[in-house]
Amino acid sequence: MKTLLTPVQLIFWPLGLLAVTAIHAQDGGDYEIPRTIDGQPDLQGVWANNTMTPVERPEMFGEREYLTDEEMAFLRQRMREIADQDGDALFGSGTFNAAFSGEVTSYDPSTGNYDQSWLVEREVHNRTSQIVDPPNGRYPPRTEESIALARERAERVRNNDIASWLDMSVDDRCINYGAPYLNTGYNSYWQIVQSQDHVVIVQEMIHDARIIPLTEKPLLDDSIRLWHGDPRGYWDGDTLVVETGNFSEKSHDGPNTAAKRNIERFTRIGDTQLLYQLTSDDPGTFTAPYTLELLLEYSPDPIYEYACHEGNYAMENILRGARELERLAAEEP
Repeated sequence: MKTLLTPVQLIFWPLGLLAVTAIHAQDGGDYEIPRTIDGQPDLQGVWANNTMTPVERPEMFGEREYLTDEEMAFLRQRMREIADQDGDALFGSGTFNAAFSGEVTSYDPSTGNYDQSWLVEREVHNRTSQIVDPPNGRYPPRTEESIALARERAERVRNNDIASWLDMSVDDRCINYGAPYLNTGYNSYWQIVQSQDHVVIVQEMIHDARIIPLTEKPLLDDSIRLWHGDPRGYWDGDTLVVETGNFSEKSHDGPNTAAKRNIERFTRIGDTQLLYQLTSDDPGTFTAPYTLELLLEYSPDPIYEYACHEGNYAMENILRGARELERLAAEEP
């Protein structure tokens, strides 16, 4: 039974309407969700985000939302062939694109790459994109300010204009990959732990644990900004809803991150599948909100350590390389 909306729920309610409809289309209603000792839907365990589904819909699919059975069989076959080649690792949408285009593009050709043996077998799902709104399966247009900042950052990297570690992004510095971290293909696992009044979501990519209260709790003051925002959770029937604001400007390279608001929805739809949905309103980066959904697959394996940390040797070597390029440039006649 749905409870009355709290003040924080009312703030996010217009965004939540986008996400509700899609869940009912996915869940046939026959699955009996396991319960915790407190009677809550049991979402606990390690869940893998290893989908091949690209975030944005490739143009060749037009307005088509779903793959055919033949296309899914083709993807599985191509995935096996690409893995057997043991070439460069294909992160994110790389496997999907390589399967249809026939071109295996390196993730980082300038400095080398992981090879395919680093990655687990990818899951084939039937959507043509993770983004379900806008209906074209692509991000809304970016704001002019975010485009200008991205160009400025790219130009600085191309020119090796790196005066100190502060000129590097927070993910390059191994501080923060953002919450939620949705990249696929390498250590893309979520561990969920529940109590009666809290849910904890652990993502080992930069070893983050999001502690989400399920009880009435005042929101933080606007002057207090956090790397992963200030989350609040509640149950909408059998769906866990997590609403997050109060993001720190430092947590993302885009403009006006403090204005960003996220709604996440977690619905168990089978013994081995968890439907995840995110509606994000990030007015500094995009001109409109967007919604994406993906399937997380249950994993019997533990999460392994991700050893990236601030101040590691990679950062030292990047700065040393920049200083060497400056020295060589100064010595030129």
